[in-house]
Amino acid sequence: MLNLNGKSILITGGTGSFGKKFVETILQKYPKVKRLVIYSRDELKQYEMAQQFSPIKHKSVRYFIGDIRDAARLSRACENVDIIIHAAALKQVPAAEYNPMECIKTNILGAQNIIEAALNNKIESVVALSTDKAAAPINLYGATKLCSDKLFVAANNMKGSRDLKLSVVRYGNVMGSRGSVIPFFLKKRAEGTLPITHEGMTRFNITLKGAVDLVLFALENALGGEIFIPKISSYKITDIAQAIGPDCEHPIIGIRPGEKLHEEMITPADSYNTIELKKHFVICPTNLTYLDKTKEDYLLHYDAKPVPEGFSYDSGTNTEWLTVEKLRGLIHDHVDTSFVILKKAA
Repeated sequence: MLNLNGKSILITGGTGSFGKKFVETILQKYPKVKRLVIYSRDELKQYEMAQQFSPIKHKSVRYFIGDIRDAARLSRACENVDIIIHAAALKQVPAAEYNPMECIKTNILGAQNIIEAALNNKIESVVALSTDKAAAPINLYGATKLCSDKLFVAANNMKGSRDLKLSVVRYGNVMGSRGSVIPFFLKKRAEGTLPITHEGMTRFNITLKGAVDLVLFALENALGGEIFIPKISSYKITDIAQAIGPDCEHPIIGIRPGEKLHEEMITPADSYNTIELKKHFVICPTNLTYLDKTKEDYLLHYDAKPVPEGFSYDSGTNTEWLTVEKLRGLIHDHVDTSFVILKKAA
């Protein structure tokens, strides 16, 4: 049973949508957590977050200004920390294509800085957040996150005698997160037009709560080197448009550069190392030489079974789908709709 009471946790990118939900969850479930360090580079966002999670009311909460590109500052912030949750990233696809080295510095070099800080500060566990765009990437953002995933998995071979486990969680679009399609459609609804990139486009969907639960699952269960993938539902982009603006026009504008029609989380090439649990998939590390483990160890640990060779997990062939009414209800429950009125699903 996972118990984070008495632990010190640092979360990079802690002022983002995930970070706020993670902090809220930890304070509720583990009121005796020793320290919660929110590490990010935006002082305004930290100020705003401190209005909700005040260090005066919540004695465990700390706010550290810092960039994961700054190895020295990051290492200092990790002193006496037990767990690192790595959520910081540059994730806007168009911005990454236009500013490639900036994306590389944050998403790849920043990831290596996290690993070095973990190795140098007696960290117990690291969980890094990834994305479905890291599977068979076609844009720079996805490619940098794939590199990041590889770094965290391989770092388990470098830990020596340290009691350290590093793992990755990979999931799809977070419902209502900043810059995602649902807040965009909600704002565009008043204009009477919701632009659709392609009528056949699909995406995976996960709530913020689901994302936090996945990280907690990884913290509780990881042996080291795993990529955890939740079994989640898909939606059609046209159904999102119907859920938010059924009376709006839905013009087709074409797929944007760097976009896929469907997103993948497990490719056929991954299938040889993937095992299936009740509510998750786990991609086991491919190089087990230095981990003193075998694929059988992971199967036994998770009471899992191998997936068939050639298996893939993508949003277009998923077996679980969200209907228009279900989407409308989820939007009401998980997204800020204070500026728009939607008929809630029964």
